[in-house]
Amino acid sequence: MSREPIDSSVIASMGYFAALRILEIEFHSGDIYRYFDIPEEEYAAFRSADSKGTYLNQVFKPRGYRHIRIG
Repeated sequence: MSREPIDSSVIASMGYFAALRILEIEFHSGDIYRYFDIPEEEYAAFRSADSKGTYLNQVFKPRGYRHIRIG
């Protein structure tokens, strides 16, 4: 999956595959996670958040999306 660089101290890059509703997040640590059944509106809100790390921890993670670590 193609990912775009993100201006964040936590997240290095993100990619979204709308047809399958999959979000992939690469962290500066090198870890890569794939999240499933992500609505496009969620991805848009994540991308537009002033702080991606804050959004990740306070909004995104508490929603409990199914995910796997792929790297």
